[in-house]
This record gives sequence, C-alpha cells and structure tokens, in this order.
Amino acid sequence: MKITPISGFPEFLPAQRIVEQHFLDVIRETFELHGFPSIETRAVEPLPRLMGKGGDADKEIYGVSRLDRDDAGDFRLDLGAFDDALGLHFDLTVPFARYVLENAGHLSFPFRRHQIQKVWRGERPQEGRYREFTQADIDVVDVGELAPHFEAEMPLVIAEVFRKLPVGRMVIQVNNRKIPEGFYLGIGIDDVGGTLRIVDKLDKIGPAKVKDQLVEAGRTAEQADQCLALAAIRSEDLSFVEQVRALGVEHPTLDEGLDALAAVIRAGLDHAPGAMVADLKIARGLDYYTGTVYETQLVGHESWGSFCSGGRYDSLASDGKTTYPGVGISIGVSRLLGLLIGKGLLVASRSTPACVLVAVNDEESRAVSTRVATELRARGIACEVAPKPAKFGKQIRYAERRGIPYVWFPAAAGAGDSGDSGSGGSGGSGGDQVKDIRSGDQVDADATTWEPPVQDLHPQVLRAEHTTDQS
Repeated sequence: MKITPISGFPEFLPAQRIVEQHFLDVIRETFELHGFPSIETRAVEPLPRLMGKGGDADKEIYGVSRLDRDDAGDFRLDLGAFDDALGLHFDLTVPFARYVLENAGHLSFPFRRHQIQKVWRGERPQEGRYREFTQADIDVVDVGELAPHFEAEMPLVIAEVFRKLPVGRMVIQVNNRKIPEGFYLGIGIDDVGGTLRIVDKLDKIGPAKVKDQLVEAGRTAEQADQCLALAAIRSEDLSFVEQVRALGVEHPTLDEGLDALAAVIRAGLDHAPGAMVADLKIARGLDYYTGTVYETQLVGHESWGSFCSGGRYDSLASDGKTTYPGVGISIGVSRLLGLLIGKGLLVASRSTPACVLVAVNDEESRAVSTRVATELRARGIACEVAPKPAKFGKQIRYAERRGIPYVWFPAAAGAGDSGDSGSGGSGGSGGDQVKDIRSGDQVDADATTWEPPVQDLHPQVLRAEHTTDQS
C-alpha cells in the first residue's frame, strides 16, 4: 500500500518536535507556577453533549464507531442510536464542563485547572489550521458566583508564558461583552447579538460594508456610525474609558463593562506592561461569553489572526440546581507552532536530546563506553553510545549530522586529536578525553565530574532572523 500523508494531521520531525516540547514544557511549568493543577479528560464525549449548549455543531465533529461486520461479512461503521453515540471532543471546554459536574463533590472551589491535550475538528485543513491539534487551557470555575479578579489573572498568566518563549512581542486584546451590550442598548438597539455578529466582521470586510449591513439589518445610519465609533476604540492604557464616555452614551450595563475592563487593563499595566490592549471590537463566542473576552496576536504577524483566546462564561455548567461560572483562556499550540515552524522562524539547535556521543573503540570494549554513558546520565547529561565501532572520524560525523556537540573518547578508545584514528588509537594522556566537534578542542575529562556549558546541556530553541509580515 502506498503511504501518503493525511491532511490536517501534522507530524513533526525530531528537531521540530524538540521545539514543540520546549513550548509545552514552558506552558506547563508556567501554569503550575500560578497554581493550576493538571487534569486530563477522555477523548470522547456523547454526541448530544458535544452538539448541545456549550457545544458547537459547525465544528464538524468526528463520530467514533466500532468496526463491525454485516451479515455478508463486510466491514461497516455504525454509530448506533444518536443518544448513545460518541464523538471526539473539538475543544477542552465542553469536556471540562462535564468533568466539573461529575466531580463537583470532590473538588475545592474556586477550582483551577490546566489541561494540555489533543482535540479534533473535521474542518477544512489550511495553513495553521488542522483536524488534529494540541490546545493548552487554563480555567477557574466557582459555585454560584466568580470573583472578577480572576478575569484579570488569565491574561497575566498568558503574558508570562509568552515572555518565556522565543516568539517576539505578543499583545493580548481585551474587551468586555457588557460594553457593546450596554452601548447598543443605550442607543436604542435591542438586537445586541445580531449587531455584534455584524460588527465582528470588521477585520474581514471593513467598516463601509459593516455599516451597509447594519443599515440593511434595520439600524439607522446614525446608530451604525456609533457602533463603528465604539469598535474603533483601542488603547494600551485606561484612556479607552474617556473615549467611550465622549461618545455620549449612558447605560448601567455599559458602566459595569467599563469598570470591569478597566480593572483588567490596570492589572496589566501593573504586572505585565505592554502585554495588554483594550480593543473594543473584540467579540468572541457571541452565544457563550458573558464578560471579559481575550484574543492574542503576534506583533508583525497580525495576518495570522488570534492564536490564544477565551473569556468569562457565567454558565460553564449547571446541574439544574447549581450553576458554575468560570473564566478561561486557551493557547492554540499547534496553530502557533505550525506557522512559526512552517515559515522557518523557529529552529532547534539539534535534532536529539543527546549532548554527548560516547565513542566505541571495538565491540569488546562497548561495556566501557556504556559505563561512561551511565555515569554521565546519572548526572543529568543526555548521551548516546555510538552504534558502531567505526573509525573515529565516522563516529564524529555521526554526531555532526545530529547536532551532538561533544564526542567522548574512553581511555580504552584513545582517540588522540586526529579525529580520523581507527580502532586502537591512543589518547594523549592515556585517560578519557572529550572533543567539542564544533571548535575542535579536545581535553582530558572524567565522567564523574565533567560538565558541558549550560547552553549545550539541552537543545536550544532559536528564533531565526525574519522580516515583519506585511500581509
């Protein structure tokens, strides 16, 4: 059978996987620094739950079925009755809501969690969008009411994550759904959701067409202009409050939204200067989010869109008696990495975790090389023993092809400085030696004490030189 790739299911090469693992390690460690314990939920949920409230049927959910045989012995797929059918989760929020309901009696509220898992969507694959991908989420959920300070905490955690990653400057765009809601009500628009859906098209079709659609939907030209004026407000400080007030609209819900967004932006100014911006055109999850909403862009690569988003939801889950409001934010790890790696903006310094290749003189002395490797590994130095007792020049080239910076010559091997010595060469001092194959420097070494420079101990993720995205 001919092997062909399946679109939308990315698989990284080893060096690319090192970049991905670095991102996942930084994300996990930062989440845990902020006190978010890890959970993992099952890959499948009942289809009715995935397609119900909190679900999203237009994500083209993958159904899951056993492979069976019919009466003629032919294979068939049968999902069975809809109420019993299962599907792969398309995000981590729907399974998290179910998890909270199932385990509420065992959880301490407010409950914080982080979750890093694969999700699946049957949408059309394209650059940066996949059918199987990894998301990294944090959420805080409480019983009945959720303190508003958690809405400020979410972007602070994300800002810290991206300060530690070699991605350049990122900006978290923040809005509060109560601002447009109160503003629209204040100018006499009752269909808040419909208006938001049209205004949300600004980046795609521009203000002129948005105004036309607003008027076609029954808003007056003056109302349309006011909606566009609100959506145009963007500031890195608290000046957005006065800019909104200057539009002359009053409504209690608008006041609540401005106060809430000001608290989030103030926290950003205090703890993550330059990371947040109040952007009043951000909508997100029109039937889902109820308070603060977030989107995130890389400066210079705005055309990529948002790779990290979320918001507050006042009804994450409910059992009919108790409601669990929450706030969360999600990093589209695969989406971000697919673009950064695909465009050559991030590379790994080597394709293996090994820092040292331990040379082998001959098969009879392989045990000597293995003992050296064991000593190095015991002290946290990743290493590999050469697969063959080839000439030392070939063993060095083996390391070079993988980016391994050091080759270790046990005393029994005795490489000397030639690099091309064959079996039975003699080391300069009669003891072990290690060679930095980049500089050619070779020195005496003891496996119980030798340390590589810190930057060589693990593969490094490097940001390649690139130009600003002009698209």
